[in-house]
Amino acid sequence: MRRGLPEDALLIVVDTASQQARLYSSVRLQKTYRISTSKFGIGNQFGSNRTPLGWHRVSERYGAKSQPGTVFVSRAPNGRVLPASQWKSPSPAEDLVLSRILWLTGLEPGKNAGKGIDSHERCIYLHGTNQEQLLGSVASHGCIRFSNADIIEIFSLSEGTELYCLIQ
Repeated sequence: MRRGLPEDALLIVVDTASQQARLYSSVRLQKTYRISTSKFGIGNQFGSNRTPLGWHRVSERYGAKSQPGTVFVSRAPNGRVLPASQWKSPSPAEDLVLSRILWLTGLEPGKNAGKGIDSHERCIYLHGTNQEQLLGSVASHGCIRFSNADIIEIFSLSEGTELYCLIQ
């Protein structure tokens, strides 16, 4: 499963069928998380709002010093911080990126890298959400949503090491 990844790298395996992500260090399972992938299904086309499959690497990280619940717009904090009581918004119309962002770059040309299908150009992230009550079901607009506590944990655990992501 590690396909030649560096021995000290971390790997997140996203299972779109079960809406779970598993974090591995070396070949050992560290933890399992409830997630949400796209409510529009699986796919790689630009503008589709679908979750892309395949091998990815986290190429950029945002929010290291941000408070839990920080709202990001275009990867920049917008000055708003939602308290934990608002991390389960009853309004599905307000789909926010919270706490931390791990931006994915596709590693498979023709599948998730390249013109019209590039995961990085599509801004596919692992991130916290204000829709935590929907974790465990398809609900996102293409990204992989985690609880705010979980994305902060993953962000912290992966500091100083490579983090890869296999979406299947």
